[in-house]
Amino acid sequence: MADEVVLLHYWASPYGMRVRIALAEKGIQYESREEDYLTNKSSLLLQMNPVHKKIPVLIHNGKPVSESLIAVQYIDEVWKDKAPLLPSDPYLRAQAMFWADFVDKKVYDSAKRTWRTKGEEQEAAKREFLECIRLLEEELGDKPYFGGENLGFVDVALIPTYSWFYVREKFGNFSVEAKHPKFIAWAKRCMQKESVSKSLPDQERVYEFALRLRSKLGLE
Repeated sequence: MADEVVLLHYWASPYGMRVRIALAEKGIQYESREEDYLTNKSSLLLQMNPVHKKIPVLIHNGKPVSESLIAVQYIDEVWKDKAPLLPSDPYLRAQAMFWADFVDKKVYDSAKRTWRTKGEEQEAAKREFLECIRLLEEELGDKPYFGGENLGFVDVALIPTYSWFYVREKFGNFSVEAKHPKFIAWAKRCMQKESVSKSLPDQERVYEFALRLRSKLGLE
C-alpha cells in the first residue's frame, strides 16, 4: 500500500518550506493543504496538533508529526533509501542538530526582529542577525553545503530564511551580501537545486505579504 502523506503548511512560512524541501529531496509525493493559520485554523490542524495548534504538520498514514525540524528528521529516517540529510556518524549528526537548533533559536528570532521592530531595537536585531550569519559562514568554511558535498539537514533548516532576505534588507536598510558574500554564494548554490527553488516563494511576493503584516502590526 502506498504511503499517504499530507502536509499542513502556509506558503510564506519558512518552517513549512523546510518540510517541502525535505519531501522534494526524497522524491515523496504528498497532498499539500494550505492553512490560514493566523485567523482561521482548520479543524484538521487543531486535531493533528492540539498542543501548539501551529503549522507545519506532516501527516503520514494518518499519524501527525509536528515541529518542522522533527518532521524533517522523521522524513530522513522513514525514507532512508533516498539521499540522507543527516550524517550517520553520531558526532557529525550531533553537530548538525546543534546548528539547526542555533538557526531556530538565534537566526530566525533576530531575523524576524529586523523587520518587525523600529529604532534601537531594530538596530540591535540587525547586529545580532549579522553576527549569526558570520558564525554560520565560519561553520560553512570552504564546503559547498553545510552537509558537505551534498545538501544536508542544516542547509534545509537554514535556506528558507533566504526567501525573506529582501524583506529584512528593505525594511532594515542593510545588505547581507556586502558583509557576508560567502553566505549569499551558499544560498544561491542551494537555490540551483530544484528541491529548494520550487519550495521557496518569490521574494517579491514575500515582501508584499510582509507589507500587509506590518500594516496590521501598526508599523507603517
